[in-house]
Amino acid sequence: QVQLVESGGGLVQAGDSLRLSCVGSGRNFSNNGMGWFRQAPGKEREFVASISWKGGSTRYANPVKGRFTISRDNANNTLILQMKTLNPEDTAVYYCAAARGALTQVTETFYNYWGQGTQVTVSS
Repeated sequence: QVQLVESGGGLVQAGDSLRLSCVGSGRNFSNNGMGWFRQAPGKEREFVASISWKGGSTRYANPVKGRFTISRDNANNTLILQMKTLNPEDTAVYYCAAARGALTQVTETFYNYWGQGTQVTVSS
């Protein structure tokens, strides 16, 4: 069974940092682009960040540029999202996903494996 399992979410205050992890099992994702998406209450899921198969290329949504960093550890089938200077607008369920190809992708339709999500709540 192929799974992506996120962890690291929680309740923090504005200005704090969090580190999200996503561990894959059931298959090796080292040849796949990976990404993070988020869904805030009452809103559609949106792109946050993505990374190519070797980590050489990354893309970020404008609201998180300069604050979030995506990285990966292919030896451990793990995807990381380091989040700094969090603000209440970052409150959402964060999902990791694996893309069909090796490149960075910003559109959900290019992703075919999804985790269950981890809640991030930022208080003001």
